[in-house]
Amino acid sequence: MEDDYEDIIALPHHVSRQHRPMPLADRAAQFAPFAALTGYEEAVQMADDAFVAKMEEKNEEPLDGANL
Repeated sequence: MEDDYEDIIALPHHVSRQHRPMPLADRAAQFAPFAALTGYEEAVQMADDAFVAKMEEKNEEPLDGANL
């Protein structure tokens, strides 16, 4: 399996004559994570806040990990 690409591995890298290379910052932006669930973090925080408030009303300690 080591020789799968042996026929092309030594070929020169293609450089376009028509298109300039993309700036590194733009290339990095292509692979940056995106917010697929916009508002999800806020919804989780609101639910956590409501849970903690309810526990405080009952004078009970919230579970470990609540209100992180």
